[in-house]
Amino acid sequence: MHRFVALAACVATVLPASVAHAQDAPPAADSGLVTTLRAALRHAYRTNPGLTAARAGLRAIDEGVPIAKAAARPTLSATADYQEYVLTSANSLSAPSRAFAANGNLSFPLFQGGRVANSIRAADARVESGRSNLRATEADVFNAIVSVYMDVLRDEAIVQLNTRNVTVLATNLQASRDRFEVGDLTRTDVAQSEARLSLARGQLQAAQAQLIASRENYIRFVGLVPGQLAYPAPLPGLPGSAEQATAIALGGNPLLDAARTDAQAAGYDVRVARAARLPRLSAVGSSGYNNYLGSLTSSLPGRTFLQSQTSATIGLSATIPLYQGGLPGAQVRRAQALHGQSLEQVTLVERRIVAEVRAAFARHRAALELIRSAEDAVAANTLAVEGVRAELTVGTRNVLDVLNAEQELLNARVQLVTARRDAYVAAFGLLVAMGQAEAHDLGLFSSGGKSSHDEPLRSAASPSTVDGGVPRMALPNSLTQ
Repeated sequence: MHRFVALAACVATVLPASVAHAQDAPPAADSGLVTTLRAALRHAYRTNPGLTAARAGLRAIDEGVPIAKAAARPTLSATADYQEYVLTSANSLSAPSRAFAANGNLSFPLFQGGRVANSIRAADARVESGRSNLRATEADVFNAIVSVYMDVLRDEAIVQLNTRNVTVLATNLQASRDRFEVGDLTRTDVAQSEARLSLARGQLQAAQAQLIASRENYIRFVGLVPGQLAYPAPLPGLPGSAEQATAIALGGNPLLDAARTDAQAAGYDVRVARAARLPRLSAVGSSGYNNYLGSLTSSLPGRTFLQSQTSATIGLSATIPLYQGGLPGAQVRRAQALHGQSLEQVTLVERRIVAEVRAAFARHRAALELIRSAEDAVAANTLAVEGVRAELTVGTRNVLDVLNAEQELLNARVQLVTARRDAYVAAFGLLVAMGQAEAHDLGLFSSGGKSSHDEPLRSAASPSTVDGGVPRMALPNSLTQ
């Protein structure tokens, strides 16, 4: 009995404690300060290479709008030439030895069959699609960070549980050897204790390896070595039913928004392709200046030429396509096929989102039920271990019964820690599927008044407690619903 009280106290001491007011900037691993989920998300928001690459891609997409608008604006060009005549014809009446020429051309499009207007609309739609895809990338990165953050917390707790289990089994083995020396136990009892201790040490090594892997994944997404991590507080805004979650997702999921705007852009592309069959009209103007730099002379006596001259023209230029080898028709058909593909893609994405939301909601509820079951199992196994040990002292139980009871208690505690991690990750995954897991939704950079999501990502207000030797992780609000 006293041994398990000591076990609970030890686990409570070594596990990270939550703080009420977390630092916004994530501290270094050796600073001794507590890192919150909010701080990890803020750091990753600024430095995660996946997010910064997506932002660079969006900037490239943004430039499609001025590129499309440029086709509707006038163009002005100028040329300048200087020539030296090294050889002239003997029959020429005038033979300049050098010449300078400058020309300017101006073209202003008046009618292009709607090609430019629809190109601009398509570019605007693709910018909106790019922004939606950036939102989706942001949510995916945050979802991965929440997952690795909770993985580290889970694996740290499991390592502590396995460490204490090894300590308990080592004490059991020594007690078994002592009782064997006095003839109270058999060699078989000692061998069983030795075997169980060896297995526990192997489980501890596996748990430590998993913790190393989780910490490396944390570094991969956050960009910092995890220090002392605080348990996050419950997530608000979770739906009460799968239907409610689906309705919210269909109205705000960024991937669905991106698919819809892509379909709009493809529709404008069809109009752009059709414009290739229509005539184009432009206003044009040009001017020219020539100067022979005093080198223009005549072979006829008394005949002189002007050394410079200037010209200017203005008018209209129309291009009427008569035959283009079937190119416009092929471009229209291709654009129509791509438009149809994008419309089907909207349906595909919508179905996928509905399935993901319902599955995430089911996983979340299942994890909450598993927590309840695991808590009952921990309580029951704790009582069972105490009873089996008491019965061992009176001879109604053997050493194997005690070892089995302790293993079942360890398994229940590990299952509870895992269930609490799974519940939080499933809750955040549900927010991602609903389109409510972006920086502004989570209040990562809110100033002044707190947003509805600001406080939950700081940390739990009270220190982490221990329930039957298991660290008490923060749970989503719907656990109490």
